[in-house]
Amino acid sequence: MATIERIQAPVTTPAGAAGDRRADDASRGTRRVFFLVVLAAASTIFLYPFVWLVVASLKPRERTFADPFVPWPTPFAPGNYAAVWDAAPMLTWMLNSLVVGVVAALTVTLSSAFIAFGFAYFRFPGRNLLFGSVLGTMMLPAAVTLVPTYLIWNTVGLTGTQVPLWAGNLFGSAFYIFLLRQFLLGVPRYVFEAARVDGATYFDLFRRIALPLARPALIIAFIFELKASWFDLMKPLIYLQDPALFTLPRGLKAIVDQFYQGGDPKWEIVLAAGVLTTLPLIIVFFVGQRYFVQGIATTGNRG
Repeated sequence: MATIERIQAPVTTPAGAAGDRRADDASRGTRRVFFLVVLAAASTIFLYPFVWLVVASLKPRERTFADPFVPWPTPFAPGNYAAVWDAAPMLTWMLNSLVVGVVAALTVTLSSAFIAFGFAYFRFPGRNLLFGSVLGTMMLPAAVTLVPTYLIWNTVGLTGTQVPLWAGNLFGSAFYIFLLRQFLLGVPRYVFEAARVDGATYFDLFRRIALPLARPALIIAFIFELKASWFDLMKPLIYLQDPALFTLPRGLKAIVDQFYQGGDPKWEIVLAAGVLTTLPLIIVFFVGQRYFVQGIATTGNRG
């Protein structure tokens, strides 16, 4: 039986094409190295203040501001952190910040999501005008509403408590409403309509469909508000007078005031307290960075 052999000529790449490919690879490698160098330089610039804070907090008092560009404290004084706990009730302030921050983040996230769902799902006359009015409130400087807000809380007798630090979030935030609405607009409408046909109520649509699908955007809103509440000094400075109710920023301000009034500014303790104030949020970011980046990416593609 005769056999037929198929002979295929070897595929050859022209020398010019191979040279162009090598040139492109070299060009991409050069650009990659350039971008890595730029990113490393930018990261160093942004990280330097925190690195300086940590290094200075580990120096003795007489060396606190010496050698600002040395990346290691000399001499090493870790006892500054023990002195912080002796100088102030840091644990109490940290727990206060945690409670206020979590409650503030939860209330503003859920309330903003509820309002955003209404703007995304319902069709009614004047919807765009009303939504534009909500966005317009972002243009108001915070200082404009400080006095009226204080008068409201003072009238109901809640000044001097932690309630004003988070209760305003029950009415939502224009930025988070916008963020969550843009995300929910990307959800196919037939998903909601199918649930309506099956007998779901509007609240079921919000609770069982909108909230689970908007989880990345909800995580972003929660982290943003937790950060804002954790580092907020203005509200605790206005509403809190009892040291037992202080949050960390308000307590840090009290430590600075105490040292100035005593004529002996212990900057090493202040800097150590600053590190303790910043560290929890850094840990929260690293734990939730995957969800944070995912939420930023998916929200940016919606609308």
